[in-house]
Amino acid sequence: MKNTETIKYRLEQKEIDTLSEFATKSRFSQGRKHPASQNDLRTEFQRDRDKIIHSKSFRRLKHKTQVFLAPFDDHFRTRLTHTLEVSQIARTISRALNLNEDLTEAISLGHDLGHTPFGHCGEGVLNSLVKGGFHHNIQSVRVVEVLENMNLCQETIDGIYTHTWGFKPKTPEAKVVQYADKIAYINHDIEDSIRAGIISESDLPKDCIEYFTSTPSVRLTKMISSVIYYSANKPIVEMEPECWEITTRLRKWMFEHIYVNSPAKIEEGKARHIIEALFEHYTEILRQHTDDEEKIQRLVTDYISGMTDQYAIEKYKEKFIPRPFITGTSDEAFLKMIYEIDKL
Repeated sequence: MKNTETIKYRLEQKEIDTLSEFATKSRFSQGRKHPASQNDLRTEFQRDRDKIIHSKSFRRLKHKTQVFLAPFDDHFRTRLTHTLEVSQIARTISRALNLNEDLTEAISLGHDLGHTPFGHCGEGVLNSLVKGGFHHNIQSVRVVEVLENMNLCQETIDGIYTHTWGFKPKTPEAKVVQYADKIAYINHDIEDSIRAGIISESDLPKDCIEYFTSTPSVRLTKMISSVIYYSANKPIVEMEPECWEITTRLRKWMFEHIYVNSPAKIEEGKARHIIEALFEHYTEILRQHTDDEEKIQRLVTDYISGMTDQYAIEKYKEKFIPRPFITGTSDEAFLKMIYEIDKL
């Protein structure tokens, strides 16, 4: 089959013909670090998205904390549902701005693959234990490049690396994900905190309520619309300044009332202890095999950061909580009951 007859070629050409002049075109990607087999059905950014969705690290996100540790209530967000909401918001913005939706989706789905168990509490603990610190965006890149060797396009890797605020993305699609991540967690963390009874909608700063109203869907839509209308036909993706100022003010309020000192954080001391204990335990085991401290820290960090909340808790129980010598159960009492009946 000639190259011009493949589905991939037609999809690439459609991008060139229809997307914004500022959009990232898959045909002109900077490519992958290692040669990859050809695929005639999907563009390179579509392949990246699919690789991420089929990865083990993506599946583990369903049991990693967003804000509330190991939630029993199924309606609270997890790291996976957060990721899906980021993807939905980012795709909406990219589609409206006529950017590359496939690249946007790939970055969105991969942005938190390196996040720790127990949310930002876990990240903070590893950051204090690891020489040089720990940052989940950097670990996410390590997941896709090394631990699962997905061999993604450079544009996708850049977007995953720069999704955290303060980093400068190289593509408009990555900038969209930066905004989508912030918009998603601000809104769904408010909703989860209200569900948990920590705050009520009326507790939010009055100027934020006046600007966004008290309706969650209106607040979410206004943030998304602000990015779309302010960035239309521009090479740089930005939120309208007034909306950005109010959004930043709301985020600051949430750090003061939800993320730092709130009932949602009561159990974090226990979570911190679990990670510290596991880190020390696995470090000591590896020291029996090598004296390369840098390699030891790297391996232990990779292992612990990849754990889900439940897996970390179970490993802690396995290593540090005494178990009874006999763990099975028997029907001896039931059989005794039958014997007593026979005597009647």
